[in-house]
Amino acid sequence: MNRHDPLVLGIETSCDETGIGIVRGRTLLSNTIASSMDEHARYGGVVPEVAARAHLEALQPAIEAALAEAQVSLADVDAVAVTSGPGLAGALMVGVGAAKALAVSLDRPLYAVNHLVGHIAADILDAGAPPLEYPTVALLVSGGHTSLLLVRDLTTDVELLGETVDDAAGEAFDKVARLLRLPYPGGPEIDRAAATGDPTAIRFPRGLSRASDMAAHRYDFSFSGLKTAVARWTEQTRAAGQEVPVADVAASFREAVVDVLVTKALAACEAYGVPRLLLGGGVIANRRLRDVALERAGAAGVAVRIPPLSLCTDNGAMIAALASELIMSGRRPSTLAFGADSTLPVTEIQVAERTDAG
Repeated sequence: MNRHDPLVLGIETSCDETGIGIVRGRTLLSNTIASSMDEHARYGGVVPEVAARAHLEALQPAIEAALAEAQVSLADVDAVAVTSGPGLAGALMVGVGAAKALAVSLDRPLYAVNHLVGHIAADILDAGAPPLEYPTVALLVSGGHTSLLLVRDLTTDVELLGETVDDAAGEAFDKVARLLRLPYPGGPEIDRAAATGDPTAIRFPRGLSRASDMAAHRYDFSFSGLKTAVARWTEQTRAAGQEVPVADVAASFREAVVDVLVTKALAACEAYGVPRLLLGGGVIANRRLRDVALERAGAAGVAVRIPPLSLCTDNGAMIAALASELIMSGRRPSTLAFGADSTLPVTEIQVAERTDAG
């Protein structure tokens, strides 16, 4: 295998999107995503069993579509990569099983990698951006994760500074959308409703932002209290016989989330002396979050990097990109002795790396 230009097929099945990506070195060749979101909409959230079954059905056609888009065959692939965790256990098992089968049948090396670090790796596939500099602070915001990381090196040194202690930001968007009787998924619906609302109409709480929280939770996030505050406000309004001003509630809720995310991320940049902030994860599609981050970071002298939005949501290309970086840095492949790890810590960039020359 050519370390300098490996052709890697990546498989991502950590939640409700079956992602197959193909990269050559740092060049994106294919990013195919089959989402089961519509199947979960009737339940108002992701159902793990439904997601796992959808992955089983989508994997083969998604792989075939990715190969066709990249104009390569399975025989051309130098290595296979897969998300080992974190994520939904059943969903992860489908991808892990498929990746092992492919690697064994093709007699190709297999790289089991971390989903969250993959979100950072998505940035290197942005052909129009300069190379990622280290160290950088990374804020990852998605339906299942809200994490603040210090990245000293993508392949060897990622430190967790803080994470959500309850609801992730994306989960909070879904729950508040339900309170406002908006459809699932909540993020885009809240964004649309907030467009005509007043973000200062209601002062909702900013979780873990008080001085007393700083010692133990300086870089951690909590959105459960915010969700409860929105629930109480809407219940009291309806109990009083008044109509809930959906646009104002949505805008005020969104502002509270964005304020906490950006404030803590920039505080980490200042504390660690890092003038760079990378944003990743599906919630980065929220325009208000991007706008506030760019505005406040600019004022603080911090450069912001945002991967193409098509690479911010869960996808196989980011998994392939991370494996490609591992290969080009000389890392050995994973053994087959790994499984799906729903709570895989972000410090484990690669799982079950071989330690012997064979």
